[in-house]
Amino acid sequence: YAIINLDNKLERGGFMATVLKGIKLRLYPNKKQERDLRQMCGNDRFLWNKLNEMLQSRYENNKHLYDGDKSDEAKKKRRHVMLSAYDMNYLLPLMKDEFPFLQYSDSSALQVVTSNLNKAYLKFFKNPKLFGLPKFKKLGVCKLSYTGKSIIKILARHNLQLPKLGCIKTSKTGVLKDVKIKRYTVVQDSTNRWYITFQVEVNVDKLEKTNKTVGLDLGLTDMVIGSDGFKSGRFLVPELEYEIKSKQKVYSKRKHYAKVKIAMDKNEKVINPRNLLDFINVEKARVMKAKSQKRLANKRKDFLHKLSTNLVKTYDIIVIEDLKSKNMMKNHKLAKAIGNASWYEFRTMLEYKCKWYGKQLIVVSPNYTSQECSNCHHNSGKKTLDIREWTCDNCGIHHDRDINAAKNILTKGLETLQTI
Repeated sequence: YAIINLDNKLERGGFMATVLKGIKLRLYPNKKQERDLRQMCGNDRFLWNKLNEMLQSRYENNKHLYDGDKSDEAKKKRRHVMLSAYDMNYLLPLMKDEFPFLQYSDSSALQVVTSNLNKAYLKFFKNPKLFGLPKFKKLGVCKLSYTGKSIIKILARHNLQLPKLGCIKTSKTGVLKDVKIKRYTVVQDSTNRWYITFQVEVNVDKLEKTNKTVGLDLGLTDMVIGSDGFKSGRFLVPELEYEIKSKQKVYSKRKHYAKVKIAMDKNEKVINPRNLLDFINVEKARVMKAKSQKRLANKRKDFLHKLSTNLVKTYDIIVIEDLKSKNMMKNHKLAKAIGNASWYEFRTMLEYKCKWYGKQLIVVSPNYTSQECSNCHHNSGKKTLDIREWTCDNCGIHHDRDINAAKNILTKGLETLQTI
């Protein structure tokens, strides 16, 4: 979810924070509404591609103005080459006349498309090597989704009124009480289910101070090891992983046989050759696999949310190490376990929850945290992963590898506080 700390204010004698928060609800559209949703998502994709094609041609025809020419005259000419979001919005009524199917879309959703495309080009001109020209959205590759800014009405406990769709059935709308809706995104996920995510402005109460600090070592045997000896265990659902593996085999076999038959059609020069979407059993197998994967992802996210919330409630200052998961996953023996741990997602949760609830998160370098003794700071050198306990050569203290690393992480974090 998109979560940003905005401001702090005093209300009713308590310290509160006004934040942007994401709230996700399930949608249950009828057949007509589902057709309309697909049309609106397709309109967004069509508008993006149409405007992007026009802007890229304007850029290519005037490329000489952007190749190192920093003169005032070149800057004046550049202003009239590309279109701003305002200019593209001005074109929308004309495009609706030319392409009548665009009238079936929420008008605010089309304006979001022009705004996003304008931001993409601004990033490209700021750093062309890093961002590159905005890409076209291919049918069947990009997700079915659209974002709008219109007014949403709550009709009942399980009903919302969405622009161009009317009354649509949802999961419980009670979570939208006493919040200010900024924008919303409707999306169809890999399981063919429809969801709506609201970006809302809400007040969050600060948590009471506990005057406790902790250093956290992130691991694989235990997800989190605290400097005070706390061990969280790890997320592991072997039966669900086995289920995903078996469903993946079924999907792969069906997809392979379908591709063989498609190749045979092309070889025999059939008038109407089949494509992958014509094989219903392939899509059924894909959805079954996607549902199991979604269930596993939801369980993992639930585990991370509960763990991060518990840590933020318990400690005032939390120190974690800045791990480079991408580099560590180059070790193919540990790549699956590292990916399953979701260290970066856990760190992101800690960051925004500490901002919400008035706690402090410090990120330090992980260098030498497993090599140094937390008592005398003697560096005894690198240790292989199979060494879980060791005794310091200098002071003779016996250490648990992970708890010792967590203590060193805490020491580094407190040192950075003193230097600020």
